[in-house]
Amino acid sequence: MKKKILVEGMKCENCAKHVKEALTSVAGIISADVNLAYKLVVIETRDDVSDEAIKFAVNTEKYNVVGIEGV
Repeated sequence: MKKKILVEGMKCENCAKHVKEALTSVAGIISADVNLAYKLVVIETRDDVSDEAIKFAVNTEKYNVVGIEGV
């Protein structure tokens, strides 16, 4: 399953790296592809990872999830 996540606060490559690392540390998330220009992350999951788990991982890095939708 894939999900698109709109993340507020990513301004540089280092920000994108932190968000990617936070998301890939969540159990069930296989990959996270970050598009810094669009403030967008596409994740691929093994299972149905909850939106709450995604938000928690991103918020832990001090960024804000604006929206999550299935692809």
